[in-house]
Amino acid sequence: MTSESDPRSRRQGPATLRGSAIPQTTTDQRLLDSQGSVEWLHADPWRVMRIQAEFVEGFGLLAELPKAVSVFGSARTKPGSDEYELAVDIGARLDDAGYAVITGGGPGIMEAANKGCNDNGGLSVGLGIELPFEQKLNDHIDIGLVFRYFFVRKTMFVKYSQAFVVLPGGFGTLDELFEAITLVQTTKITRFPIVLVGTEFWGGLLDWIRSTMLSSGKIGPNDLDLVHLTDDPDEVVRIVTDAHHQAAQRAKEEAAARSIAAEAGDAS
Repeated sequence: MTSESDPRSRRQGPATLRGSAIPQTTTDQRLLDSQGSVEWLHADPWRVMRIQAEFVEGFGLLAELPKAVSVFGSARTKPGSDEYELAVDIGARLDDAGYAVITGGGPGIMEAANKGCNDNGGLSVGLGIELPFEQKLNDHIDIGLVFRYFFVRKTMFVKYSQAFVVLPGGFGTLDELFEAITLVQTTKITRFPIVLVGTEFWGGLLDWIRSTMLSSGKIGPNDLDLVHLTDDPDEVVRIVTDAHHQAAQRAKEEAAARSIAAEAGDAS
């Protein structure tokens, strides 16, 4: 039998395709490619229905998820490496603190964080993506879903996470990191902690942001406060929990202020 990781096998949304049934392009490629045939004029309305269905499926599956933290990092990180074991440790500590762990569902850092949470008895979630090269969901996931479209998958990460923890990774990790920073910076989402793990790996990037982006006025001084940097898994969890305790306290104070204002209005 052909395995899911075999190059002759392709996951496409909830379906598995093999042999001649595997298309030459991914769903995202077919959506974004505007060259050649004008077939898209007729196909795109139906594509909207598929996109809608993917949102509905994700929302339905994850709607009752408890508070959760998304952990990002390289799929190329090898089991047994220091970074892998660090992600395992962080996954377990997040569960101890009462958080489910969400990852991209693949190998490497994603597998490690799922493993740490799952082995600790916590709720481990994987949100995979259809790729030209097959990448099956790892074996440490309690709830798993494979998406056709990157933008639908990203929405699920943001909607159902209360924090992002980002370990060393490549372009995909950078994409997820900077999208999160942008959404918080522009107040498109409620401010929540973004924690970079690995001072040696991330330090040069942050130095460049300070020396080039900040010094040239492309970002403001307060924007640097959107990101935390650490090597300590205890500090990772502390940053996340402290931020949420502060947010809960602010929400309580704001509710009290609204109640006082409403009572004053009724009295007048």
